[in-house]
Amino acid sequence: MRKLIITLIALALPALTLAQQAANPTTKTAQKRTTEPTVSARPQGLTVDSIASMVQAGLSEDLVVARIRKEGKAFDLSPEEMIKLKKAGVSDAILHVMLDPKAEIKPAGAPPPAAEPPPPPVGAPLGTAAKQAPEPASPTAGGAEPGALIGGVAPFTEVGVYYKKAGQWMEVLPEVVNWRTGGTLKSIASVGIVKKDVNGNIPGLHSRNSVNLPAEFMIYAPEGVMITEYQLIRLRAKNDYREFRTITGGVFNQRSGAMRDMVPFEGKKVGNRLYSVILPANLGAGEYGFILPLGSVGVTGSASAVGKMYTFRVLE
Repeated sequence: MRKLIITLIALALPALTLAQQAANPTTKTAQKRTTEPTVSARPQGLTVDSIASMVQAGLSEDLVVARIRKEGKAFDLSPEEMIKLKKAGVSDAILHVMLDPKAEIKPAGAPPPAAEPPPPPVGAPLGTAAKQAPEPASPTAGGAEPGALIGGVAPFTEVGVYYKKAGQWMEVLPEVVNWRTGGTLKSIASVGIVKKDVNGNIPGLHSRNSVNLPAEFMIYAPEGVMITEYQLIRLRAKNDYREFRTITGGVFNQRSGAMRDMVPFEGKKVGNRLYSVILPANLGAGEYGFILPLGSVGVTGSASAVGKMYTFRVLE
């Protein structure tokens, strides 16, 4: 009898369990849910660590700055956090934008704006840089290599005129000048004697050199020659040559006929015997040339110096 009762209880237990589960179907589901791992919420917005990670991953400064500005929220960085970011390679520009997303980024090492040159003296002649106070000694003086720019770069090794094209300095190829005065062809050997206006002509209608405005030139002058001794001349087209009139021997006269072809310009000393000249955008298209006039101080009687003009053509 006892054995029969035990058997009946053993058979009834599974049925009782199934009945309890049917009565409470959420029990198993709840137990299953409690065993599943909890998924953490995704962090929102940028953090100090995420910015450091972007920089260390090699993203450019522009991209990191753009992402911070898109967030539009300033970071309240502590000194410790700023030191941490700096050690992670974050630039000062990025730190500025983190503190103020609207901050303007200035290029590192940008040169200060150049000071405006003083106006030329009243009555100064046209056609050349006005002679003003004596130029200060170049920082490159005292053993510096001629033609060296301030800063130690020396791309100029020969006396001449150069212009910048696509970031590179190109030589202005000179042309031979034929001189005439009083209708007679003058010999270069007599340049130290002529003391009045003379006409010069150059074969051909166009220079081999062409530039766009504004144009930057560099003049590497002969020893003892200042930028004020150079003249910038506008050439006039004739049948098969270009003609101009200039003043000789450094003698200037405001009523001289040579004034018609001279163009005023300014030169700035940037190195040992080296001068920078920038021609403005309103100069106008045409044929031009830099020249040392006949009888210039320091080059008197030098056919190689005064017998040629550094010509160029200004395009539309």
